Amino acid sequence: MAIRTIIRKIGNSKGVILPAAVLQEVGAGDSLMLSIEQGKIVLEATRAPRQGWFDQAGALDVDAEDIEWERAALTDDSDWAWD
Repeated sequence: MAIRTIIRKIGNSKGVILPAAVLQEVGAGDSLMLSIEQGKIVLEATRAPRQGWFDQAGALDVDAEDIEWERAALTDDSDWAWD
């Protein structure tokens, strides 16, 4: 999708207005990541930290026997000093 837009003067800077439909299509919220790649300005939608991690973790196919900590021995605390 390519859309022509106008660069507008905003104080000492310049800006562009991004149509709501474009922001919605890329899932942009209140912020975007801006980068310059090979002479192009690239805007990417940002995600909230750990967004969707719970659903992705549930989709992992992990056998409980493959988890190292499941096989770990319990700590022997007999030599600990208790104050």
